[in-house]
Amino acid sequence: MSAPTPGPARTWVRTLPGLTLAVVLAMAAFWLAPTLPLIGAPVLGVLLGVVVAIIRSRRAASDPLGPGLKFASSRVLQVAVVLLGAQLSLGQIAESGGAAIPVLAAVIGAALIGAWLLGRAMGVDRDLRTLLGVGTAICGASAIAAITPVLRPAADKVAYALSTVFACNIAAVLIFPVVGQLTQMSPESFGIFVGAAVNDTSSVLAAASAFGPQAADTAVVVKLTRTLAIIPIVLGLAVLVSRWGQGSTAEADGGAKRPPLWRLVPWFLVGFIVLAAVNSVGLVPDVAHEPLATAASFCITVALCGVGAATDLAGLRRTGPRPMVLGVLLWLVVTAVALGAQAATGVMQTG
Repeated sequence: MSAPTPGPARTWVRTLPGLTLAVVLAMAAFWLAPTLPLIGAPVLGVLLGVVVAIIRSRRAASDPLGPGLKFASSRVLQVAVVLLGAQLSLGQIAESGGAAIPVLAAVIGAALIGAWLLGRAMGVDRDLRTLLGVGTAICGASAIAAITPVLRPAADKVAYALSTVFACNIAAVLIFPVVGQLTQMSPESFGIFVGAAVNDTSSVLAAASAFGPQAADTAVVVKLTRTLAIIPIVLGLAVLVSRWGQGSTAEADGGAKRPPLWRLVPWFLVGFIVLAAVNSVGLVPDVAHEPLATAASFCITVALCGVGAATDLAGLRRTGPRPMVLGVLLWLVVTAVALGAQAATGVMQTG
């Protein structure tokens, strides 16, 4: 006879310790973030979580924090993705004049194709090269957060991908303003370059602000436009994950029927689209934008604290340096493609 399924109250009791830890770590990350603006609260959350993982590396077989950390890195993450929709508006994309669309298409395509080709050639695990490719192509931690509930990779792979993308962001903040000065970019052109080639919003603002407020405003619009690519990528990845799963179980299932397309669409992505559409028609009041953005950032930070604290450090050591090398190569590809696409489309202007 099978064991009885735990009731909702018992489930919450098991979830509370790990979830509380993730929330406390997220609060600490938010408190520290203003002193380390180039890093930002989400990445700080991962780092604090990893510190906890180091402390609890010799965990018992029955881990009291495990259920709550899993809840933080899954359900809280899904809520965060929904809230991100409130930051997007079709009007903002129209304001960008469409000038950045060809550049963004080239950058996203180069990152995804590069992750597939280079990752396979280097022997990098499929989940890890997918995380690195999407994180580099779209928007770093937010994109990795968006695909994690669909891909369901191991926590150590998520932490590895976040750390790699973060390291490349820091390099971009330090190097890109120099590139802009050497190429004599106008503030608008530099804003497009940074918005297309840098991932996390905090790093986009840090790099673009070196060229003044005009560059920063342009960079944010381009960054938000780039974030929209999360929608087709998550949908496509949901289909791929379903096929990967079917491929491994087809014989055992005796040729089970493919699930309907609507079941492949994650609920949080539907919520993301609905909230973005509501925001596009002006039904989200201006006064609510900042609180919703803060709530999304806090939920992402809570989730990433959970990811960091659940990291399998031994697994990271076994992974080796190849994924980090892949991440750096993808960053260099994206940087070169962004500059080349701006020059080819006439978006590159000197000022």
